[in-house]
Amino acid sequence: MGHGEDEADNAGNAVLKEVWQLLRELRIMELLAEYHPRLAGTVPLGIQVKGSDLDIICEVHEPRDFIETARCHFGQLEGFYAVTRTVEGVVRTKINFSAGGWPIELFGQPVVTEKQNAWLHMQVEGRILRLLGPGFAENIRALKSGGMKTEPAFAKLLKLEGDPYEEMLALGRLKPEEFNAVCRRARPYI
Repeated sequence: MGHGEDEADNAGNAVLKEVWQLLRELRIMELLAEYHPRLAGTVPLGIQVKGSDLDIICEVHEPRDFIETARCHFGQLEGFYAVTRTVEGVVRTKINFSAGGWPIELFGQPVVTEKQNAWLHMQVEGRILRLLGPGFAENIRALKSGGMKTEPAFAKLLKLEGDPYEEMLALGRLKPEEFNAVCRRARPYI
């Protein structure tokens, strides 16, 4: 995303300010500090669409404690629901609830937050959006509004083959010139 003062940037900044205000009111980052929470996903990137949730990723080694902490602080909020599953050998906990008109998802796994795929995807997507600008972001939002998930939308516009989640991670490991070359494939869309 550029630093321009166009309407999309202003709208994105206003949404992000609203979200951070809500997170401060709920004291989510403070109350979950021991889990190193980070706001990830589409909102920090300004590519959220109607129905997007606030994704807060956490480093969680004891799922029961995490759920109990969340239930203690947020259990009274609308739609509170917690589930723990093992996916590909990794224990993952999802806690969902709504507040301030936003669906909120707390996601925990025993991985440092800055090394979780959600964080790595967001970093790569941020680089792409800064490089390709508001036209590309608008095309991502259009695909998302049509029901497509974020990483598949990026992969489609960048003409990436294979699993979009893995391809986005691989893209983040490329040298800058290779990264830029892949991003140039999206030129017809911007």
